[in-house]
Amino acid sequence: MNTKFLSALTATAAATALFGATAQAQAASFGTEGISFENNTQVTFRLDETHGAFQSTLGIYEVNNSTLSLVQTLFSETKASDDGDANEWKGSLGNTILGPGQVAFTFLANKIYTLGLISIGGAGSQVYSTSAVNSGGTQQAVFGGISLLDALNQETTNTFQAAGQYTNGLGSLFNGGSLISFDDRGNAIDKDFQDFTVTAEAVPEPMTMTGLALGLGGLVAARRRRGSKTAS
Repeated sequence: MNTKFLSALTATAAATALFGATAQAQAASFGTEGISFENNTQVTFRLDETHGAFQSTLGIYEVNNSTLSLVQTLFSETKASDDGDANEWKGSLGNTILGPGQVAFTFLANKIYTLGLISIGGAGSQVYSTSAVNSGGTQQAVFGGISLLDALNQETTNTFQAAGQYTNGLGSLFNGGSLISFDDRGNAIDKDFQDFTVTAEAVPEPMTMTGLALGLGGLVAARRRRGSKTAS
């Protein structure tokens, strides 16, 4: 393959990827300020594990002014944990939660959503991933990539002191998956942010692939024109 053509091809692919990532960042919100996308976007949610002492259900809610409407249930526990308070009330797929451990949902363009965790039993509560819709506007969820999991595992107190650093999962959503973990306000509101943990991952927007295809097409056409001139 011609070296110049290869270099141009690489540059085009890089530019297209950068353009796609920039467009996603400007057109979307995925964190404690809300969930919204400029284009219809499919996101796959995978259950990690739960550590809440309550029986909980995680769902997606549409936000319309001050009204929250459930549009899809993602995961629902059949009991509070696998084995009582063992392993910090650990709950896992196939024991506490039955059914598929992976659920896909398409967020519609220009609508506003939030994730909601409903807990029953004891001092059960209802909290949301969007801080503004929680009672008192408190942060009840953290968003991030693998670094968030490391931070959660390294926390040595009941309070997850770094929660305020993990408010935006958009960057990792399109690049390996965004970890989302809730605090359900249990245990005297310990804010440990480990009560219900899932991973969300989105498929790159079609515009990115379309842009790459157009870029490649242009390069091929340009190469053919150069070849024709050389032959003549």
